Amino acid sequence: MGGFIMTATIKIGQSDVQATPLGLGTNAVGGTNLFPNLNDDTGKAVVQAGLDHGINLLDTAFAYGLGHSEELIGQAIKGYNRHNIVIASKGAQDLSSGEEKINNAPQFLRQAVDDSLRRLQTDYLDIFYIHFPDDKTPKDEAVSALTDLKKAGKIRAVGISNFSLAQIKEANRDGGVDVVENQYNLLHREPEKDLLPALQQAHISFVPYFPLASGLLTGKYDQQVTFPADDIRHSDPNFQGARFASILQKVAQIRKIAAAHHVTVAQVVLAWYIQNPLVSVVIPGAKRPEQVAANAKALELPLSAAEYQQIDGLFK
Repeated sequence: MGGFIMTATIKIGQSDVQATPLGLGTNAVGGTNLFPNLNDDTGKAVVQAGLDHGINLLDTAFAYGLGHSEELIGQAIKGYNRHNIVIASKGAQDLSSGEEKINNAPQFLRQAVDDSLRRLQTDYLDIFYIHFPDDKTPKDEAVSALTDLKKAGKIRAVGISNFSLAQIKEANRDGGVDVVENQYNLLHREPEKDLLPALQQAHISFVPYFPLASGLLTGKYDQQVTFPADDIRHSDPNFQGARFASILQKVAQIRKIAAAHHVTVAQVVLAWYIQNPLVSVVIPGAKRPEQVAANAKALELPLSAAEYQQIDGLFK
């Protein structure tokens, strides 16, 4: 334990945070409100597998297990050099009234950061995201509170998540936003039109979530698959009818590229994001250490320009 493989890194926004282009999404580490039957020891092993295989960015949030994911990460990184790890967390969920409300008030965000630091057992966060925008706090005021925490050394980079382009522009009025985390994948490419070019122009990094589209881009499904009524995929249009069949045909084309490289479909898809100039860090989740080890191989998978363009064109 404590081993660490260094790989090339990406600068996050205007900060001095350097992250590997492949991170680890940890909603299945302690996120028992999101996934049933999670095991804490397995979750900690998932985190350690990421660090041991050259991934330095761990993406967590209060919402993952209501702080439990952060607690497990804090335990899992003992024995590792904290300065080699980029911890990104998110907050905005206010439970003080007994029901969950989204709160971006400066005072609430300051408390959320302090609470994250305590659970993670660290004295700074590399990135802190406002997880969702609320409907009352001026966005630039919320970001200004985080900028103050950055100056104080409690966080190193300021992030926002699930904000629209208009909300991002309001939040970045004073140039304080370093990174945006929003949904984007080969099946959900709307951000390419306006959002991603605007982020590049403003020197704001971009971290997409759901890169493997609930497993649909891993090649593990076929036409015969069915999902129980309480599974989110049961009602996801991507898993229905002609659209599902069309996606499976495209994934079959990626399988040919994967076979030529002796790798998996998921590794090829992750390599596509790593080579995508619009993407800073891609953060696939994992429930088992071996999944993390497999994902990490994407860091060493050079797609040719023709292969990159073929995948890009398949899903345009």
